[in-house]
Amino acid sequence: MDNIIEVKNVTFEYEDGEQKETVLNDFSLDIKRGSFTVVLGHNGSGKSTLAKLLNGLYKPTSGDISVDGISTADEKNEIEIKRRVGLVFQNPDNQLVASIVEEDVAFGPENLGHSPEAIRTEVDEALKAVDMYEFRKSTPHRLSGGQKQRVAIAGIIAMKPDCIVLDEPTAMLDPKGRAEIISTIKKLNRENGITVVLITHFMEEAVDADRVIVMDSGKIVADSTPKDIFSNIKLLKDVGLDVPQTTELLYRLKLGGMNISTDVISIEESAQKIYDAIHLEEI
Repeated sequence: MDNIIEVKNVTFEYEDGEQKETVLNDFSLDIKRGSFTVVLGHNGSGKSTLAKLLNGLYKPTSGDISVDGISTADEKNEIEIKRRVGLVFQNPDNQLVASIVEEDVAFGPENLGHSPEAIRTEVDEALKAVDMYEFRKSTPHRLSGGQKQRVAIAGIIAMKPDCIVLDEPTAMLDPKGRAEIISTIKKLNRENGITVVLITHFMEEAVDADRVIVMDSGKIVADSTPKDIFSNIKLLKDVGLDVPQTTELLYRLKLGGMNISTDVISIEESAQKIYDAIHLEEI
């Protein structure tokens, strides 16, 4: 698998008058095409800044970010970068601009200069991809939070991106809405082959990712599979993160003296581990 995004030795600074705050310092990262990567980190870790850098909304202070070999730093590449890497924000209301769902989804392709015929097809396909086609004539403000976010994602999909970066898209949603969005993200990655970079602080959302990156103070402190990351409970707690409830349960059982490993994250695997451990003690 080749890289769709390459971040090389990037430093990013916010300027506030004469004050400068370095958020990322000599930061490097590659994202494989077709992968599902989750970036975890507490507030202030730099993960949301990274999201905005990946689609060119922010420009590096130094270093380089390229998408399919195209640098995000060059202003003339702006449209091409945003066509290839779509960005979904935390609050869907910040991305919904029209009074009818299908008109909202059409906004991006229209700005890219697509033909009316192509836009009609792109809008219908995007709404079907997020299971919102039946709401195409609805008013966005009457939708639930999860439905609004799915429409926002459809608006990005309609632009035919190769990659979608989602910056805490479930932070403002209830559990049902969160489940809808995560299901949609998985489907887009597995069935449509869209590269996904999901920024979140909800551990459970990382369980089915190909790769999990943990950030702290603008640096990568861990980069591996979900199973490896969540078995390192001390590291996660040291950087202010929780662990999935299944992992926490196994961890506490182990602390209590049960002979059990903590390197599983699914409910089914955890139940089997507990069952095996109990029966082993009975023998």
